[in-house]
Amino acid sequence: MGNMFNFKSTFSGYSVDDLQKAKSFYRDMLGIPIREEQDMGFALLLEGGNQPFIYPKPAHQPATFTVLNFVVENIDTTIESLETKGISFIHYESENLPQDEKGVLRGLKEKMGPDIAWFEDPAGNVLSVLQEV
Repeated sequence: MGNMFNFKSTFSGYSVDDLQKAKSFYRDMLGIPIREEQDMGFALLLEGGNQPFIYPKPAHQPATFTVLNFVVENIDTTIESLETKGISFIHYESENLPQDEKGVLRGLKEKMGPDIAWFEDPAGNVLSVLQEV
């Protein structure tokens, strides 16, 4: 590694346009514990110690890529569970992303990566659930 700079830990972050809506989505709909940081935003307290920081940004533009991936045991039961909470999955119109009727790109049976499906938070940030085995 050579001349790597020294750091104690890392965390990522991304913006939202409405902090209260985001808080309700992550805490109440997804059931993720959060830690509030005064008016600056909140951290998601995820399994494994990852704590992405979500902060408000007035001219928020959602990323055009996936900002957070949730690795799950069973993608189908996870999707069903999230759909009962009112979350809908993104269906991309792309030959490069052949998704089934649930919105899942089935990589496992083709031995081409995980099974993965995408959904958005209220600010339009793209999240995914994926099954690796």
